Amino acid sequence: MSRYLVVVESPTKAKTIFAILGKDYEVFSSKGHLIDLPSNRLAVQINKGFVPTYRVIPGKEKILSQLKKRAKNKEIIYLATDPDREGEAISWHIKEKLDKRDAEFYRVIFHEITEDALKEAFSSPTQLDMNKVNAQVARRVLDRIVGYFLSPLLWRKIVRGLSAGRVQSVALKFIVEREREIKDFIPKTTYQIVARFRKEGKEFEAKLEKFKGGKAVFEDKKEAQDILEKTKKERFYVREVIKKETKRKPPPPYTTSLLQQDAFTKLKFSSRKTMLIAQRLYEGVQMKGVGVGLITYMRTDSFRIAPKAKKEAKEFILHNFGDEFLSPKEYRYKEKKNVQLAHEAIRPTSVWRRPPEIEEFLKEDEKKLYELIWKRFIASFMKEAIFENTKVYLESQDEEFEFIAEARRIIFEGYLKILEKEWEEKKLPSLNEKEEIELLECKVSEHTTKPPPRFNDASLVKILEEKGIGRPSTYAPTIFTLLMRNYIRREKGFFVPTELGIKVCNLLVNYFPEIINENFTARIEEKLDKVEEGELEWKKILEEFYPEFKKKIDEANLLIKKEVEVSSKICPKCNHPLVVKWSKKGKFLSCSNFPQCRYAESITTKVKCPQCEQGELVERRNKKGQVFYGCINFPQCRYTTKKLPEQN
Repeated sequence: MSRYLVVVESPTKAKTIFAILGKDYEVFSSKGHLIDLPSNRLAVQINKGFVPTYRVIPGKEKILSQLKKRAKNKEIIYLATDPDREGEAISWHIKEKLDKRDAEFYRVIFHEITEDALKEAFSSPTQLDMNKVNAQVARRVLDRIVGYFLSPLLWRKIVRGLSAGRVQSVALKFIVEREREIKDFIPKTTYQIVARFRKEGKEFEAKLEKFKGGKAVFEDKKEAQDILEKTKKERFYVREVIKKETKRKPPPPYTTSLLQQDAFTKLKFSSRKTMLIAQRLYEGVQMKGVGVGLITYMRTDSFRIAPKAKKEAKEFILHNFGDEFLSPKEYRYKEKKNVQLAHEAIRPTSVWRRPPEIEEFLKEDEKKLYELIWKRFIASFMKEAIFENTKVYLESQDEEFEFIAEARRIIFEGYLKILEKEWEEKKLPSLNEKEEIELLECKVSEHTTKPPPRFNDASLVKILEEKGIGRPSTYAPTIFTLLMRNYIRREKGFFVPTELGIKVCNLLVNYFPEIINENFTARIEEKLDKVEEGELEWKKILEEFYPEFKKKIDEANLLIKKEVEVSSKICPKCNHPLVVKWSKKGKFLSCSNFPQCRYAESITTKVKCPQCEQGELVERRNKKGQVFYGCINFPQCRYTTKKLPEQN
């Protein structure tokens, strides 16, 4: 019979750890949180110091009962949940439920699931970090208060069942504000002259940089055309050739946000997909019947690398690329404020597990993400890439026209030996000062300014991190929640606010500008970090926040009234007007005589169904929150499409 019990969150993680620890250890999975605030009430005693009232999560009673049975007669219970606030809170709740037993409790923390890491963690176990627990309690209570009081206002104004959150509402505001910028954007068109020159049979392109000593960007097309005609009559010489070497250091190893950004840009993975795959790689992949953790913990904002991993990376570079590619210095990367330095960056648990050698054990998406992480980690210890940048100034004989041609070539690959470059080298023929260059042709190039792009997974995560909103564990769930609540939708990979999302955002901005202000949210995150560091008592955050927040809630309750939008249609059942109502899926028409009359109908797109040619198409959403269009005559007609067909 096993002497020790190890508690983790994930069944996969449990299998991997059990295979390493052996028969003296029983490893049990809690499958996440067992204890939380009940969902049907506030469950925070505001007048008694904001004390939360926890209960066993519905459906988790059986797991807790099994855990108690497994804990019987164990000498030591090791709490081995994830090394972050949520993991600490899960361990704390479990200890509270099992604390009457005779066993000793220890907290074990590791950032990778390997034999060496587990041996080290279990040889030097610690106690629960109550500062970290208190930071999680403060965050949970604060978010519960915000959601509990804000949500009913959304119900009164828009529709029952909506909700607001401290972090997600700021993210929604970013998306809505960007959409307004796009709508209000006024494009501006300018014109430049681009020429093709030739030297000894080799052609190259140059742009007119200056005309008569001034800038050569024109707002009038006719002016550009007139200068173009003058350009054709000129003879050109090389005035100056400037060559300059530049170095570029490799990018840092991945943090959570950088991984999500790169995975979206290079692999087209959503933030949620990236984190789900990374979780599997961290918890363990079956290789020849044994679970192997392939990467370190995937929720981190630190660039720190363990000494052993550094040594291994350097040995790998020496062995595979040679001394000329190993950086003699360790690069320093700018850390953001309040970074969790106890964590490591995301890296492979062993650089010797090359992606091609283990791809048979990985699914296609797992292989792609692992390769991304592996290459980035190796590259971060390699030498800088060295470039030669060339700038050639071409001048007309009368000195009125100045063209510039540019080129870039790699002198030394450095880290680009392993990280593919995302651009092509641009070459020029050998050009010498004072020599004449043949002008082949020139044309007017038109450039129209574009509105700022909509946010996607990468850019939204980037701005959330830059503004200090949320933490590595919250980026992906925030985006997923906004999609599920129909506040935003994806269009070609970009986030577009729905009409419902805009209404929710407008209400929150009008009545609670302080709450969904990015600076306020960032300050809360800083205070939570101070709680975790033991510098601030957790209740202080609530004591400072609640009075003013409650005052705003009371004012909003007096001011907010539900708007009724009456349509031109009449109810076919009782002849009362139909009114526009909202659901989580969007707008619909309902009888104004509700609840006496329960007639309702969908608001159609006015596009006729191409299949049955009877009904019209209506907007729908699938379980992933993706928009599609279906026939209103469903289930008689099952036509669906992702894009509205054009009508003749």
